[in-house]
Amino acid sequence: MSVVDLQELPAFLKAGQTLAGLDLGTKTIGLSVSDRGLSLATPRQVIMRRKFTQDAEALIAAFERDNVGGIVIGLPVNMDGSEGPRAQSTRAFIRNLERLTDLPAAFWDERMSTVAAERALLEMDVSRKKRAERIDSAAAAFILQGALDRLRTSGAASPER
Repeated sequence: MSVVDLQELPAFLKAGQTLAGLDLGTKTIGLSVSDRGLSLATPRQVIMRRKFTQDAEALIAAFERDNVGGIVIGLPVNMDGSEGPRAQSTRAFIRNLERLTDLPAAFWDERMSTVAAERALLEMDVSRKKRAERIDSAAAAFILQGALDRLRTSGAASPER
């Protein structure tokens, strides 16, 4: 795996492959997957964090199930644009994951993604308990959808893929 610019990510995909979106939390990993046309992000089951090796195995298995060819991972940047301990932890997670998979990854500024996901779940009248279970994957879908929208508007996600 290598970290690439978001605009370069579609070039790594083979026909029919999808992109995965990750929201890396301290207790869970939110996961979402795009459709093959790179238009729509769909939340997947949250992965409960254990040890890195178990987390990586669960992610890689999920990537294989969904024919993932690249990863968009939310980078928790501070509101002033600086990177704190959470961003450093996310970068370290990707550095460790690089040793286990060849999938390219791109970072996406995730500021306000959890807030937006929470707001969307509230608008759908999802109960507090179910919101807690779904928030991380909803945030991952929000992160991935933002990246997909950027790729589409920039022309990097061409429809003839």
